[in-house]
Amino acid sequence: MAIVTILEIFAAVVSFVLFRFLFKKKGKPTNWPVVGMLPNFLSRLHRAHDTITKVVERNGQTFFFQGPWFTNVKLLATVEPANVHYIMSANFSNFPKGTEFSKIFDILGRGIFNSDSEWWKNQRKLAQALINHPRFHQFLVKTSRDMVEKGLVPVLEHVAEQGLVVDMQDVFQRFTFDITCILATGYNPRCLSIDFPEVEFSKAMDDAEEALFFRHLTPEWLWKLQRILRIGPEGKIERAWKILDSISAEYISRKRKQLSSLSLSSEDESEGVDLLTSYMRDAEIMGSKPDDKFLRDTIINLLLAGRDTTSSALTWFLWLVSKNPQVESKIREELKASMPANEAENWRLFNPQEVNKLVYLHGALCESLRLYPPVPFQHKEPIKEDVLPSGHRVTPEMKIVICLYSMGRMASIWGKDCFEFKPERWITEGGKIRHEPSYKFLAFNAGPRTCLGKEVAFVQMKTVAAAIIHNYHVQLVEGHPVSPNISIILQMKHGLKVRIIKRWV
Repeated sequence: MAIVTILEIFAAVVSFVLFRFLFKKKGKPTNWPVVGMLPNFLSRLHRAHDTITKVVERNGQTFFFQGPWFTNVKLLATVEPANVHYIMSANFSNFPKGTEFSKIFDILGRGIFNSDSEWWKNQRKLAQALINHPRFHQFLVKTSRDMVEKGLVPVLEHVAEQGLVVDMQDVFQRFTFDITCILATGYNPRCLSIDFPEVEFSKAMDDAEEALFFRHLTPEWLWKLQRILRIGPEGKIERAWKILDSISAEYISRKRKQLSSLSLSSEDESEGVDLLTSYMRDAEIMGSKPDDKFLRDTIINLLLAGRDTTSSALTWFLWLVSKNPQVESKIREELKASMPANEAENWRLFNPQEVNKLVYLHGALCESLRLYPPVPFQHKEPIKEDVLPSGHRVTPEMKIVICLYSMGRMASIWGKDCFEFKPERWITEGGKIRHEPSYKFLAFNAGPRTCLGKEVAFVQMKTVAAAIIHNYHVQLVEGHPVSPNISIILQMKHGLKVRIIKRWV
């Protein structure tokens, strides 16, 4: 035991000395010959998000990262709201996703998240029309209610009755994967059940996301060499790609058979229609019949957006609420006040229309998204040389990274209490929801690329949050480590282990 303690102390001292050596006094990483600043960040990779936050804060909210020589790794990291507004809105046309983004995120194909110019505009126009259509909204409301009642609640009841420890991040990922599959394709894979079946698609998506993160820091030639040799993260992403292709093809084939055998009438649409049905059936909106490649890319993009972002948001929200019992009590009081008196002290589920009016719950969700945005960074490339409002000159060979995780932790943006979980900051003196500009609160993107699924996400999150907080007490497992993973989606590295306790007998 003594030897272990000595080694731990020695490792801590070495880490501290190494960190002070690699980072100058003002927090600026050393630009080494040949290898650039890469060693500095590799030494702190396990705390990448917090390291970036400190570096950006100590360098005036915008910092240039120089990668190894003879590589294309040149990153300008920024959290400056004026820069964000300029890039995302004011001069949007000069800052597309870019060709480098398309290379890095090639697994998304030509889907809406990986597209630029006219192809992106056409896809966005179509997606906006379908998502805002009354028949999809009907489907969203019904599916959200049904999935909570028939999917989430049975699992929570089983876990509570058996006194089990459960990983709520896993539960939420299964829930959001099922609900997103239904909304996108009309098919329920039933990943959320008391049996907790293995979800091949989800594992493939996690492996792909991890590899995509490392592509941002690794020279293109190196990750392409790994792909040829089928090693490291690139070996994982190749296997993941095959799985995603196979499952997407299965969904498309199933839908084609369904549509060929059914003549959908207005009566059939009384409870709404999934997106894949609309894409495949409404050829007049598309302009032409969509091919399997377009449908594959669309499905992958929708599932990535729906499964990962919403499950991440719910996981961090539940953790924050469980750590702050005063917030939990206020949400419960707001839920109670919204119900008839004879229902307030009983087990109950909530309709999306009911929870949509809850101001404090909305504020708590926004506050969680501020501190733990599901997508922790955005990536842009200038088409031509430009100067940002901060005075930094950017050129076409540079990548601009907007650090959303770090933005939520800037005292200059959110005040000295920026690290505190305070839903009240989202509520006006008159008791209304406070609007914050998107260039300050970027969880749902900003400008022309503002997230089309924002309402969908809030409907799902509020319906789930209300059901859990009103009906159960979530007890965090003492000593379980909670920290962000290293990926393009901000998930918990070790999951969220809890016990579920019923509030009503």
